[in-house]
Formats: sequence, structure tokens, C-alpha cells
Amino acid sequence: MKSLAVFEDQSLKIVDVPVPEYGDYECLVKMESCGVCNGTDMKIIHGKLKGFDTYPALLGHEGVGRVVEKGAKVTSFEIGDLVTLPFIGKAPEGYYSGWGTYSEYNIIADYKAKLANGIQPDECDYAQRKLPADFDPVDSAMIITFREVLSEAKTFGFEPNQSVFIMGMGPVGLCFVKFAKLMGMGPVIACDRDRTGDKLEYAKKIGADYVVNTKEDIMKFARKICPDGIDHVVDAVGINSFINQAMEMISYDGNIDVYGISETLKTEIDWSKAPFNWKLKFSTWPSKILEGEAHLQICSWIQSGVLNPKDFVSHVFPLDEAQKAFDMVKEKPKGMRKIVIKLSE
Repeated sequence: MKSLAVFEDQSLKIVDVPVPEYGDYECLVKMESCGVCNGTDMKIIHGKLKGFDTYPALLGHEGVGRVVEKGAKVTSFEIGDLVTLPFIGKAPEGYYSGWGTYSEYNIIADYKAKLANGIQPDECDYAQRKLPADFDPVDSAMIITFREVLSEAKTFGFEPNQSVFIMGMGPVGLCFVKFAKLMGMGPVIACDRDRTGDKLEYAKKIGADYVVNTKEDIMKFARKICPDGIDHVVDAVGINSFINQAMEMISYDGNIDVYGISETLKTEIDWSKAPFNWKLKFSTWPSKILEGEAHLQICSWIQSGVLNPKDFVSHVFPLDEAQKAFDMVKEKPKGMRKIVIKLSE
């Protein structure tokens, strides 16, 4: 089968590898799509992801596909089911796993069947779920990001009527905006270094109450809207200096929530301008258990029409044009939001 590999020199190449083998509690999945992760994928390519140094690696982790074969003890999935978050499983000889979802085939596990037979599932098993049959298999790649962000919003303690300031209007930041509104938060303030002039406009379209460009005095802007400070200030992109800017924005007992993964793994923190009580929480690696728990809520919002994956997907490329997709992420042209690699014909 074809799979996208990244090499230590940062080059990408479509390689031929064996179709992964599956066990009694697993299914073979023919992939439909995989979303490009502007954070993790790009950092693996550039050798900047903390703790990852094994190359060549099969890349990708935001996949959707259909079950084509299933193990003898699988009870939760049937042939033809549309499913989320399959992974490559054991990497083939000569390669390492970067989760391997830009591949023609992947594997999912039946965590319920494992538990029923006294087997402890792997954490990722809990997030491998079935999607409604009528969901679009390409746009549904966005659901992995939806579930990650919703689970992190709950981890950060988002509550109705709380104010929130969100830095970075990439796909993740836009999701934080959307979910803050759906969770009854407000005011919701979106911020970005918007070079192309469309990111903040789009943030407002999907629910932001206010938008501000980083070339403005963002602290003054925030304090004008929330004189007593902001309950949650979210770094959705990974800018270490923003932590100190947030100190001047937060309310008493306010929260600085870091989700974006920075390439620089240390920074000096100055809390001289913060209130006496405040909280800083890093949560940059979503729990697959919590992601699985968010699955039903995300599907329900999509089915009710209050959440539409098409609002977040801007470009779709076939696997053989994957390099173009990653070049686009680097260039960040106007109108770019989520990019999806289509793996089916």
C-alpha cells in the first residue's frame, strides 16, 4: 500500500509498505481522508516535536476510513462502518510510527470487546469510534480536531458566562471560538497576527464577539471589554511570550490555558503584573479517553446543524499532492483553514 513517509532531512516521499496486520480485537480500515495537523505534523517534519526523533516515520494522525475486514472478537464495528482515528499499528520494517494515517490502510481496535474479555485497552482505543453513516468521509477528518479541542476546553474548565480570549486563528483557535460560544461563554475575543486580512473576519463569522490583531495593544483592548480581567486566556498556537502578555489580561483567579505546542521548550515567566491568584495550565497532548467521551457531543452538534465541518475545511488534496498541502501550511495563503488529504479514489 501507499503511505506518506517523512525522512530525517525533512523530505516527504510516498512509499510502498505492507498492509498492516490486525488481531482478533481489531479491524482493517481502508482510509478515506486524513487532516493535516498544522502543529504536530509540521513539527515532526522539521524535527521539532518534543520526544520524537525516529526517522523515517510514517506520518499522519487525523484519519477517517471504512472497515473492510474485522477480527473474530470484534463486536462494536461492522464491515462498511465509517470510523475515526485508525493508526498504522506496528510500523513496517525500515520505518517508525508517526501514527501513519496518510496510508491506504490502517487499524482500529474494539475497546468494548477488550474490556468485556478482561483485556486492558490501549488509551488510543477509546477514541476509535464509529461515525454516522451519512457523514461526509472527507470533511469528517475535521472531527478529530473537534474532539481534541472540546475535550481540552473541558480540561481547561470552560464554563457558561465566562469570558475567554483566544490567541491564534488557525483551525484549532477557530474551534475554541466555536465551542466557547456553543458552551455559553462570553464575551469571546479572537486574536491573531492576521497578515492576510481574513482570519479575524472568519472568526467573527463563526461566533467571536470581538476580534483584535496583534499589531494593536491587545492588553488594552482586552481590558476595555473586560475591565476586571478575563477568565480564560488561551494560547492556541504555541507562542511562549504570550504567557507574559496574558498575565496582564487575566482576572483574579483567572486561567492561562496553553494548548499550542511551542518549538521552544522554556521561557521566563514574569507574574509581576498578574493578580495574586491565577492559574497556568499546559495541556498540549489531548487525552484519547476524553476525546472518545467528546465524540457523541460532536456528532450530535453536527447532526443538529449547529456545527458544520465544511466551515473549517478549506482545501482538499489527493495523497500524491501531499507536498503541495504541506507547502500551503508553511505559506499560509489567504483563505487557508483546515487542509485534508483525500486517500480514497
